[in-house]
Amino acid sequence: MNRWQIRPLTAEHTRGLAECHIACWRAAYQGLVPEHVLAAFDVERLTQRWERDRIRNPGCLHVAVVDDTVIGFAVAAPNRGETAVAAIELNAIYVRSPWHGTGVADELLQAAVDPAASCSLWVFEENPRAQAFYRKHGFELDGARKVEEFSPAMQVRMVRPGR
Repeated sequence: MNRWQIRPLTAEHTRGLAECHIACWRAAYQGLVPEHVLAAFDVERLTQRWERDRIRNPGCLHVAVVDDTVIGFAVAAPNRGETAVAAIELNAIYVRSPWHGTGVADELLQAAVDPAASCSLWVFEENPRAQAFYRKHGFELDGARKVEEFSPAMQVRMVRPGR
Protein backbone atom coordinates (compact mmCIF):
# COMPACT_ATOMS: atom_id res chain seq x y z
CA MET A 1 0.00 0.00 0.00
CA ASN A 2 1.19 3.47 -0.81
CA ARG A 3 1.72 5.93 2.01
CA TRP A 4 -1.05 8.46 2.51
CA GLN A 5 -0.86 12.21 2.93
CA ILE A 6 -3.00 14.12 5.42
CA ARG A 7 -4.05 17.56 4.22
CA PRO A 8 -6.80 20.13 4.68
CA LEU A 9 -9.73 19.51 2.35
CA THR A 10 -9.50 21.37 -0.97
CA ALA A 11 -12.09 21.64 -3.74
CA GLU A 12 -10.26 19.01 -5.79
CA HIS A 13 -10.96 16.35 -3.14
CA THR A 14 -14.51 17.28 -2.13
CA ARG A 15 -16.15 14.67 -4.35
CA GLY A 16 -13.64 12.05 -3.18
CA LEU A 17 -14.56 12.90 0.40
CA ALA A 18 -18.26 12.37 -0.40
CA GLU A 19 -17.50 9.01 -2.01
CA CYS A 20 -15.36 7.99 0.97
CA HIS A 21 -18.07 9.12 3.41
CA ILE A 22 -20.71 6.99 1.68
CA ALA A 23 -18.45 3.93 1.42
CA CYS A 24 -17.46 4.17 5.09
CA TRP A 25 -21.02 4.56 6.34
CA ARG A 26 -22.23 1.62 4.26
CA ALA A 27 -19.39 -0.58 5.51
CA ALA A 28 -19.45 0.48 9.17
CA TYR A 29 -23.15 0.78 9.87
CA GLN A 30 -24.69 -2.18 8.05
CA GLY A 31 -27.30 -3.55 10.47
CA LEU A 32 -27.04 -0.53 12.77
CA VAL A 33 -28.47 2.18 10.51
CA PRO A 34 -31.59 1.29 8.49
CA GLU A 35 -30.82 0.06 4.98
CA HIS A 36 -33.00 2.74 3.35
CA VAL A 37 -30.89 5.45 5.03
CA LEU A 38 -27.64 3.91 3.75
CA ALA A 39 -29.10 3.43 0.26
CA ALA A 40 -30.37 7.03 0.10
CA PHE A 41 -26.93 8.65 0.15
CA ASP A 42 -26.43 10.70 -3.01
CA VAL A 43 -22.85 11.49 -3.99
CA GLU A 44 -23.75 14.72 -5.80
CA ARG A 45 -25.75 16.13 -2.89
CA LEU A 46 -23.11 15.07 -0.38
CA THR A 47 -20.36 16.63 -2.53
CA GLN A 48 -22.25 19.93 -2.50
CA ARG A 49 -22.70 19.73 1.29
CA TRP A 50 -19.01 19.03 1.88
CA GLU A 51 -18.04 21.88 -0.45
CA ARG A 52 -20.27 24.29 1.52
CA ASP A 53 -18.73 23.03 4.78
CA ARG A 54 -15.22 23.42 3.36
CA ILE A 55 -15.86 27.05 2.47
CA ARG A 56 -17.67 27.91 5.73
CA ASN A 57 -15.22 26.12 8.02
CA PRO A 58 -11.70 26.45 6.62
CA GLY A 59 -9.18 24.23 8.35
CA CYS A 60 -11.82 22.05 10.04
CA LEU A 61 -11.87 19.25 7.46
CA HIS A 62 -8.89 17.01 6.79
CA VAL A 63 -8.52 14.19 4.28
CA ALA A 64 -6.13 11.30 3.92
CA VAL A 65 -5.20 10.87 0.28
CA VAL A 66 -3.37 8.11 -1.60
CA ASP A 67 -2.70 8.61 -5.31
CA ASP A 68 -5.40 11.31 -5.44
CA THR A 69 -8.02 9.01 -3.82
CA VAL A 70 -9.55 10.01 -0.47
CA ILE A 71 -9.15 7.05 1.89
CA GLY A 72 -10.27 8.80 5.09
CA PHE A 73 -11.33 12.06 6.62
CA ALA A 74 -11.80 13.88 9.91
CA VAL A 75 -13.96 16.87 10.82
CA ALA A 76 -13.52 18.84 14.03
CA ALA A 77 -14.71 22.33 14.93
CA PRO A 78 -15.18 24.57 17.94
CA ASN A 79 -18.00 23.20 20.06
CA ARG A 80 -20.86 25.70 19.85
CA GLY A 81 -23.53 23.72 21.70
CA GLU A 82 -25.22 25.23 24.73
CA THR A 83 -24.23 22.21 26.79
CA ALA A 84 -20.70 21.94 25.42
CA VAL A 85 -18.36 19.94 27.62
CA ALA A 86 -15.21 20.60 25.60
CA ALA A 87 -13.69 23.30 23.41
CA ILE A 88 -13.65 21.13 20.26
CA GLU A 89 -16.10 18.58 18.92
CA LEU A 90 -14.88 15.80 16.67
CA ASN A 91 -17.83 15.53 14.30
CA ALA A 92 -16.53 12.69 12.16
CA ILE A 93 -13.55 10.47 11.51
CA TYR A 94 -13.76 7.68 8.95
CA VAL A 95 -11.26 5.51 7.12
CA ARG A 96 -12.00 3.07 4.30
CA SER A 97 -11.85 -0.48 5.62
CA PRO A 98 -8.72 -1.60 3.68
CA TRP A 99 -6.85 1.08 5.64
CA HIS A 100 -8.08 0.08 9.12
CA GLY A 101 -5.19 -0.55 11.48
CA THR A 102 -2.59 1.27 9.38
CA GLY A 103 -2.32 4.40 11.54
CA VAL A 104 -4.12 6.69 9.10
CA ALA A 105 -6.95 7.30 11.61
CA ASP A 106 -4.40 8.22 14.28
CA GLU A 107 -2.86 10.80 11.96
CA LEU A 108 -6.27 12.18 10.95
CA LEU A 109 -7.18 12.65 14.61
CA GLN A 110 -3.88 14.43 15.29
CA ALA A 111 -4.43 16.74 12.31
CA ALA A 112 -8.02 17.53 13.24
CA VAL A 113 -7.74 18.04 17.00
CA ASP A 114 -5.01 19.89 18.85
CA PRO A 115 -4.14 17.66 21.85
CA ALA A 116 -3.93 20.77 24.03
CA ALA A 117 -7.66 21.43 23.49
CA SER A 118 -10.41 19.53 25.24
CA CYS A 119 -12.51 17.50 22.82
CA SER A 120 -15.83 15.67 22.79
CA LEU A 121 -17.49 13.37 20.28
CA TRP A 122 -20.56 11.20 19.82
CA VAL A 123 -20.17 7.54 18.83
CA PHE A 124 -22.67 4.74 18.32
CA GLU A 125 -23.17 2.80 21.53
CA GLU A 126 -23.04 -0.42 19.49
CA ASN A 127 -19.65 0.41 17.97
CA PRO A 128 -17.05 -1.05 20.36
CA ARG A 129 -14.28 -0.84 17.75
CA ALA A 130 -14.64 2.94 17.45
CA GLN A 131 -14.94 3.36 21.21
CA ALA A 132 -11.71 1.38 21.70
CA PHE A 133 -9.96 3.64 19.16
CA TYR A 134 -11.09 6.75 21.03
CA ARG A 135 -10.10 5.30 24.44
CA LYS A 136 -6.63 4.65 23.01
CA HIS A 137 -6.48 8.40 22.34
CA GLY A 138 -7.56 9.46 25.84
CA PHE A 139 -11.34 9.75 25.40
CA GLU A 140 -13.67 8.40 28.08
CA LEU A 141 -17.42 7.92 28.22
CA ASP A 142 -19.06 10.67 30.28
CA GLY A 143 -22.52 9.10 30.64
CA ALA A 144 -24.36 11.29 28.11
CA ARG A 145 -26.56 9.51 25.55
CA LYS A 146 -28.80 10.53 22.66
CA VAL A 147 -30.61 8.99 19.72
CA GLU A 148 -28.81 9.39 16.39
CA GLU A 149 -30.73 11.73 14.07
CA PHE A 150 -30.96 9.37 11.05
CA SER A 151 -31.79 6.13 12.86
CA PRO A 152 -33.06 4.72 16.14
CA ALA A 153 -29.46 3.89 17.16
CA MET A 154 -28.20 5.23 20.47
CA GLN A 155 -25.08 7.39 20.64
CA VAL A 156 -22.85 7.93 23.66
CA ARG A 157 -20.56 10.88 24.30
CA MET A 158 -16.84 10.55 24.91
CA VAL A 159 -14.63 13.37 26.20
CA ARG A 160 -10.88 13.97 26.31
CA PRO A 161 -9.53 16.76 28.50
CA GLY A 162 -6.96 19.11 27.03
CA ARG A 163 -3.33 18.43 27.83
